[in-house]
Amino acid sequence: MSTEKNILHLRNKHRSRYDFPELIKSLPDLAAFVAKNAYGDQSIDFSNPIAVKMLNKALLKHFYGIDNWDIPENYLCPPIPGRADYIHYMADLLAENNGGVVPTGRTVKGLDVGVGANCIYPIIGRQEYGWSFVGSDIDSLAIKAAKSIVAVNKPLSDGITLKHQPHKAHIFKGIVKPGELFDFTMCNPPFHASAAEAAAGSNKKVRNLGKGKASTGVLNFGGQHTELWCEGGEVSFIRNMINESADIADQCLWFSSLVSKGSNLSFIYRALESAGALEVRTIEMAQGQKISRFVAWTYLNAAEKEKWRR
Repeated sequence: MSTEKNILHLRNKHRSRYDFPELIKSLPDLAAFVAKNAYGDQSIDFSNPIAVKMLNKALLKHFYGIDNWDIPENYLCPPIPGRADYIHYMADLLAENNGGVVPTGRTVKGLDVGVGANCIYPIIGRQEYGWSFVGSDIDSLAIKAAKSIVAVNKPLSDGITLKHQPHKAHIFKGIVKPGELFDFTMCNPPFHASAAEAAAGSNKKVRNLGKGKASTGVLNFGGQHTELWCEGGEVSFIRNMINESADIADQCLWFSSLVSKGSNLSFIYRALESAGALEVRTIEMAQGQKISRFVAWTYLNAAEKEKWRR
């Protein structure tokens, strides 16, 4: 009998503990990394980047029908259950403007800012709801890797477009074309303000896994610097996103971004007020001991939302 992690979204496929025998059936290569932990349960070493990548491959194949997924060495390997939650809660937000029914199909279009080499949000959104996606990133190698994933998986090939953002200071400029419409944007922004802060965060994560100090390999496993930190940290990044969103206010129903620290919310709310956002939502998510949230905002009034729905 499986135990539900009932803090995840009700539609999240990962509410139960990992069923390693079933995952191994989907991806036999995972077996080499599975062993009993201190509690007598089957598990993997979550401080081993190769093991975590193999788990992700198995999850994507087993639950989402993705046969070929890989990322270059030293790029961010995301925890899939938490990423899926963002997608499902965004679906609920879109349902509010669709008579309470989650809109599905390729006419629903999302923009993933900072799609990364892993392309996780477009994969889950495409496979769960049939949505179309544009994914952008300032890292050309990440875009190349994401394009490779899309190219070798037929279910993704006609619904995901990847774009390189050549200007590091820009979020939407150069990516969103004049007149192009998006039902939502989403983003997992760089959380840290410096490389040192990112390294300290990685060390803490590994210590929490009971492995002592992080090795260079584990630190690198945490992601490229563009994935982990930027000048001014996440508040600066999201402020820039908010400022640029105001320039395309009528081209998107809901803009959104993850916010890692609750203490940053007050700064973000002030920026949204200054930008003229008409409605702001803070949606909390949880996985285990970790609490996360995303902030969503819109510039559309009720009449404009109704026009958008039609």
